[in-house]
Amino acid sequence: MLRTLLRPAARPVPGGVSAALCAALLLGGCAHTAPGDAPPSTTNRPVKGEAPFASTYRPITSPPVLITGATVLTGDGRRLEQADVLLQDGKVAAVGSGLSAGADAIRVDGRGKWVTPGLIDVHSHLGVYPSPGASAHSDGNEATSPVTAQVWAEHSVWPQDPGFGAALAGGVTTLQILPGSANLVGGRGVTLKNVAATTVQDMKFPGAPHGLKMACGENPKRVYGQKGGPATRMGNVAGYRAAFIDAQDYANKRAKDASGKRDLKLETLAGALDGDILVHIHCYRADEMAQMLDLAKEFNFRITAFHHGVEAYKIADRLAAEGVCGALWADWWGFKMEAFDGIQENIALVDRVANGCAIVHSDSDEGIQRLNQEAAKVMANAHRVGIEIAPERAIRWVTQNAARALGVLDRTGTLDAGKAADVVLWNGNPFSVYAHAEQVYIDGARLYDRNDRSRQPVTDFMLGQPVVQGGAR
Repeated sequence: MLRTLLRPAARPVPGGVSAALCAALLLGGCAHTAPGDAPPSTTNRPVKGEAPFASTYRPITSPPVLITGATVLTGDGRRLEQADVLLQDGKVAAVGSGLSAGADAIRVDGRGKWVTPGLIDVHSHLGVYPSPGASAHSDGNEATSPVTAQVWAEHSVWPQDPGFGAALAGGVTTLQILPGSANLVGGRGVTLKNVAATTVQDMKFPGAPHGLKMACGENPKRVYGQKGGPATRMGNVAGYRAAFIDAQDYANKRAKDASGKRDLKLETLAGALDGDILVHIHCYRADEMAQMLDLAKEFNFRITAFHHGVEAYKIADRLAAEGVCGALWADWWGFKMEAFDGIQENIALVDRVANGCAIVHSDSDEGIQRLNQEAAKVMANAHRVGIEIAPERAIRWVTQNAARALGVLDRTGTLDAGKAADVVLWNGNPFSVYAHAEQVYIDGARLYDRNDRSRQPVTDFMLGQPVVQGGAR
């Protein structure tokens, strides 16, 4: 959605761990430099040829963890009863029955509980529209030109946003932070590990590709209609085409002679044409999504996901055939004309098609705290029209499919051996209204524990605030 300066302030909730409290709370993992590592001044020194603003994220050292006797949703469509999950060296070591671990392992009784991969939100504005929602924090829309591909969301992210910790309490371990949707091309998004940090680079998911945020429909023409355009949908499309023509020309010239001056805007657009940067498009109507697919064919690039897409159900077959994900709300609709034809079965119908890639996203600092319940609403709405969706399928909407859309499925999103130990232990079925994330692990480290106050993150910003710390609200 288009964010404005008059964004309502959210209720204060716990955020990332305060660096100042790390020693006092004995979390052992607050800093990203584990004992024995070289100091940051050495390890974070730029290397010649290194990508700009490279990740400095370091997994937190943790002993092995063995969760036993739980119902396990692996994230790839499987459900295992009374199963064990072994986390070791920051990775998923094994999932199965009768697993064993060394004497140094932390043992967690999972009987009566459920285990899933860490949840992933592909559309978040945490950090660029943080809480409190003051104009001083409105850093998501560079609404100075219809095409601002040169800006990067990570350069606006405020790591102290209390929303990060609240999302962690809801089981979210990975999230993509995107610019807003005022522009035809809003800039690059960034994928983050949901860990406490002083800098955004300490949160940046190593090796995750950038996303490119684009927007079609009402927002760009509303924002720019009175200041030079575009003022119509046809103006929108002409703007995309002109931008990509320039990017093609720039790429061709750079291929012949890379010694010339860099153009940050065209560099990003050329990266999208090459497939190095994944294209995410805010788009509601089916006809406009079809036009954007045609645009992608004209310039030979691939759309990774349409976001919001309240009419995605109308072209579910085409989305599946072209390998495009639908990152969608469970039931938001009707708040503007292009959102008028939404239905509550949207995600279920996108998911039902063979090879469909349905994703539940939040676009909300509150909704991100309950992605599991958003998915549960989809299941309930599908049930009312006779479509039964099992938990082991639904969990893919916030794990496997989301990881695919972010280009990190080889590293997270399912509980396959060798992948990052991003894991949530739930007190019961995660699609129950009574479900809570009891423990949340990122790369094998227990960063949130509902029953341990010392493992409930608090940002520096929240220190001294008269609020009750705890789980997601």
